[in-house]
Amino acid sequence: MNDHDHAPAPLPIPTAPAAAVEPRAADADREAVADRLRTAAGEGRIDLGELEERLDRAYAARTYPELDALVADLGGRPTAGSEDGTDVLVLKPTMSSIKQTGRWTVPRRIVAECRMMSIAIDFTEADCPHREVTVEATCRSGHIRLVVPAGWGVRIDGSSTNTGHIINKAAATAEPGAPTITLVGHPGSGRIKIKQHRR
Repeated sequence: MNDHDHAPAPLPIPTAPAAAVEPRAADADREAVADRLRTAAGEGRIDLGELEERLDRAYAARTYPELDALVADLGGRPTAGSEDGTDVLVLKPTMSSIKQTGRWTVPRRIVAECRMMSIAIDFTEADCPHREVTVEATCRSGHIRLVVPAGWGVRIDGSSTNTGHIINKAAATAEPGAPTITLVGHPGSGRIKIKQHRR
């Protein structure tokens, strides 16, 4: 018997730990962050140039950390569709008007307030997971404009004031399965206008 018969077994070669896999973001996550960025711009937290830059990065983001980095400096204000149960989009322009258009996710409640500026909310390309949506619209000398797809319904809530300055050209009753928007409008000398796309 030689010494090689009792040689210890070779130790396993250590391997580097596998890198942590970052969770992948979904389209709804990107839209929620985009909504939050638009709200931040309306509040004056970021300017329009920075808004465009961050929106580009949001839609190109693949992971949650990438999205988190875009809103990390905007405070703890919850955004539409957040997990804490808050489902509201706030649009309050200060230095420039706001256009909520293109692809976005409609929350259960939208608060739109302006003085001299204008707000345009276009639902025609938006994803609306709710059958009932409330829009609280208040303007002084500014204007608020809503555009809804064919089939949607828009009704003016009884608590609205100065309804002579609310112009609703949308159907009051939605088609089966389509959303209904309840507008709580409080225009001053400005106007709130609702337009509906026709088929």
